[in-house]
Amino acid sequence: MTTEHPTFPIPAAYPLELTAPGTVDGPAVDGGPLADLPEGSMRRVTHGDLDVLVVHTPAGVLAIDDRCPHMAAPLSIGELEGCVVQCPLHEGRFDLCSGDVVQMPTTGGLDAQGVYHPTWSPAGKDPKVDPPGKKAEARRLTRVRRLRYYPVRLVDGRIEITVPAESEPAHPAESEPGHDR
Repeated sequence: MTTEHPTFPIPAAYPLELTAPGTVDGPAVDGGPLADLPEGSMRRVTHGDLDVLVVHTPAGVLAIDDRCPHMAAPLSIGELEGCVVQCPLHEGRFDLCSGDVVQMPTTGGLDAQGVYHPTWSPAGKDPKVDPPGKKAEARRLTRVRRLRYYPVRLVDGRIEITVPAESEPAHPAESEPGHDR
């Protein structure tokens, strides 16, 4: 996939089918000053219990969950090369502009389509051996989920991220067992 390189910061295009649920009517939260996010950089923005990775790629600015789609490690402490972010935990690599898995994590497992990929080891390291029993079974059944994107707007030099509308918490009395309504 070829990525157009804009001459000034713009929101990056992403696969619309990977837009996070609930963001159509969700609120916009501040993602910080655009000037503090030069091309090739990324940062974490937290809203409630939601951690969002804001990234400035050659294709523009975009936002995804700040969680590896494999085992939820924070991608914000990983490595960014162009549009590809590498997870710091198992070295999975994900194309932020297309949503594709570029390299499965070292632990292998199932991709988003359910196809199994074996374990692998980076060059120069000892081969990764599957442990026996439940741990090996868990590795084989762990699925790398698709990336989840949050719409981004650039307004007056700031980054706005649309997040899911928060649902109202249940009233304490209604959530207690045996409570009659």
